[in-house]
Formats: sequence, C-alpha cells, structure tokens
Amino acid sequence: MSRPSQPFTVALVQMRCSTDPDDNVRRACERLREAAERGAQVACLPELFRTQYFCQVEDSSRFNLAEPIPGPTSEALAQVARETGMVVVGSLFERRTAGIYHNTAVVFDADGSIRGRYRKMHIPDDPLYYEKYYFTPGDLGFQTFETKAARVGTLVCWDQWYPEAARLTALKGAEILFYPTAIGWHPAEKAEFGEAQANAWETVQRAHAISNGLFVAAINRVGHEGPVDGGLEFWGGSFLADPFGRVLARAGRDTEEVLIASCDPGLMEETRRNWPFLRDRRIDAYGSITQRFLDELP
Repeated sequence: MSRPSQPFTVALVQMRCSTDPDDNVRRACERLREAAERGAQVACLPELFRTQYFCQVEDSSRFNLAEPIPGPTSEALAQVARETGMVVVGSLFERRTAGIYHNTAVVFDADGSIRGRYRKMHIPDDPLYYEKYYFTPGDLGFQTFETKAARVGTLVCWDQWYPEAARLTALKGAEILFYPTAIGWHPAEKAEFGEAQANAWETVQRAHAISNGLFVAAINRVGHEGPVDGGLEFWGGSFLADPFGRVLARAGRDTEEVLIASCDPGLMEETRRNWPFLRDRRIDAYGSITQRFLDELP
C-alpha cells in the first residue's frame, strides 16, 4: 500500500442469463469487449454468469455444470483480458476435485494471467437459494489482488451482508471491492417486501464503502429464471459507490447494461483523513467477535 494508485475506469456488466451456457459466455465476452472499447480498465461480471441460477433446486446432475480452473470458461475470459488489456473479474462454478465444488471469483490481470481467486466464504441455504448443497465454503480467506489497474478485492453475493468480510478485505489493501451477485425476488413476496429487500441490499453495501473508505461495486443479473408461477426475478440494480457511499452509477431493474464509472483512489485518502474509522478502531477490544454469540452462562 506504499504507492498511491492512479485513477481507473470500472465496468459493471449486468446481463440476463439464458439456458445455454455457451451463449452466456459468448455474450459476456461481447459485453467485456464493449466495456474495453468504452475505456474500462477493470470489469466484473455477475455471479455464476455462465448459467441460469441453478441453486433454486437440489439436483445432483447440476454438479456437471462445474469446471476446473483453468478451464474452458476461465480461458475465454483470459483471452478477452489479453485482447483488450483489461482486468476481468469472473464468477465461476469451480470443480476442485470429485465432490468438492466452490463458488469462485477469479481475477484475470490485463495480460490474461490469473492473478488470483477467491472462494465464496458465506454460503446461504434459503428457499430457492440452496447453495449449501452445491458449494464447499471457501478456504482461501479474504484477499486483495494487485492488478495493472488497481488493488482489487473480491467477495461474492451472500458475503455482501457481512461487515467482517468487507473489513478484512479492506485491511488487505483493497481499493475497490467487487461483489458478483445473483439476487432477486420471490415473485409472491415482491409486492409486499420487494422495495425494502432491494433497498437493504444496496444500503448495506454502501455502508461497507463508508465504513472502510473504499469503492464498492455490486454486479447483479436481471430477468426471471425458473417456473413461470415461481422461480426468481433478479432485480438488477448493479451499482458503484465511492468511499463516502455516494452512488456513482446505477443500472435499472430489468435491463442489460454495461455501467462505466471512474474511480480515483485519491478520494480514499481524502475520505479516510476526514472520517478516520480505520485509525480509531479499538483493535484491543474486539477479540470477542470470533464468538458465535456472547452468552452470559453461569
């Protein structure tokens, strides 16, 4: 963290995902090339963009969707990174070995090399989000990757609700924290709870930007997936927030978009000087945070 980075341009690729994995990879690569043509130096795709969100059911045949890393999809993203000279963050269903699969974000540097990978740490198990069936919790910890464009931190979807994850990634020196995401409404709940759910999702991530003094980007998919009378309606709303929590760019709820925005790490310095949350942390008093709950037992 000794050197200040130069300003960099970010692209967030919000897309629909079809039932054809090859089509999804092709269209994702097209969007990435578009982002590079528009000046992006680092771009991020939604969570598990290669397929529709398969975790709505528990089906052992869907493990066949997983790939090793390196593998066909990672090679396709690496090729785009090499062609464009752009850093790419892609979310993949990783086959580590027989019976061990991860939800993994891979960071490709501008030369197409794999700079590193992050395996999703927090794994949900909720109606239509049966991820514990598919994903082994991550074992690589919270990381930051030095790339040509910026110091990049990656977390994935459900991780976005946990301040501990954002804090530890920030403490590793991240300038921007990417959250590849697949989150949507249960159609039966949308009318009553939809606005509140989407607002909470955005608010908690903007709070991570503020409390850590860094840029935060959330990249969601759009469209309805699953049964017509059920399934999930992904709510889009991808956005980039600055270190003060201000939204620099936001996508619509149901449109495919490539958001482009500029990030100046100098704003991190300015913000952290005036709101010195990292300076004033009482690291001597936080040991209890490693406990599940602070029961007062006799």
